[in-house]
Amino acid sequence: MRKNILNFPTQFKAGLKLAKDIKLKHGFQNVIISGMGGSAWPANLLKAWLDLPINITVNRTYDLPPQATKKTLAIFSSYSGNTEEPISVYRQTIKKKIPSVIITSGGKFKELAKKNNTPLILMPAGLQPRMATGYMFSILYAILINAKLVKDKSNELIKNASELKPEKLEQKGKKIATKLFNKIPIIYAPDKYRILGYVWKIKFNENTKIPAFCHYFAELNHNEMNGWQNPLGKFSIITLRDPDDHPQMLKRIKLTASLLKPKGIKTEIINMDGKSDLEKLFNTTLLADWVSYYLALKYKTDPVKVKLVEDLKKKL
Repeated sequence: MRKNILNFPTQFKAGLKLAKDIKLKHGFQNVIISGMGGSAWPANLLKAWLDLPINITVNRTYDLPPQATKKTLAIFSSYSGNTEEPISVYRQTIKKKIPSVIITSGGKFKELAKKNNTPLILMPAGLQPRMATGYMFSILYAILINAKLVKDKSNELIKNASELKPEKLEQKGKKIATKLFNKIPIIYAPDKYRILGYVWKIKFNENTKIPAFCHYFAELNHNEMNGWQNPLGKFSIITLRDPDDHPQMLKRIKLTASLLKPKGIKTEIINMDGKSDLEKLFNTTLLADWVSYYLALKYKTDPVKVKLVEDLKKKL
């Protein structure tokens, strides 16, 4: 796990290379990306970065969304290649002859792609899906470039990836993990980066094997913060703060922390480091990796295995 975190920045350039030869027609009216868990959130990270001219739906169900037509580009993201929800959606797109692309490391999806002559992008195997975010993010981006749906800013992506220094965040992550021991993390994020709150939550669930929950500003000020009047457990709030956010949003973050402090609820405000949106997105993601990794070690938990998920898949 630690090696994967340290090697994370290399995934972006490799991902762009894996997808560069995928040929797609042009003129798509919308995009539907089907996937689950760590195979789905890179699409939300991409949406947080790009100013998209068309609608992109991230689909986490068994069914093809109703807006799908033959003018839709359907992308299927399943690291294992055996995720049953996107496989179900893929079978529906084949029947309706909707243009599709598959991203996987093998499994059933690899077989289906070859059987149906669907464009296939194979990622390196041997990772947990949540640790392949850089590959999936850059592959998705390359697909959109090839379909002429976004401008090609590959050089910007590669440059920003080279600026990421996971080793510089390790001790910070370790320190935050110590503060969270024996607490349930609640992650608050700005609306623009609400996906990062979800990423942190999932890292705690899958790496640390503890419950965690997330919400976003300013919506949480209109509902969830009232729930802290009667806290019913040991919680600790992590607030992700974009220093370049709207002044009123920054004021809300500070005031929310001060109002909750008398209730015995401590808030760790973490500034999102980076000169660009890309750096902010992935520095914050890397910090989540380190915090959840070191918290797993404190609980004497293997941060790699996800036994309950695998047990459920077998029973399904």
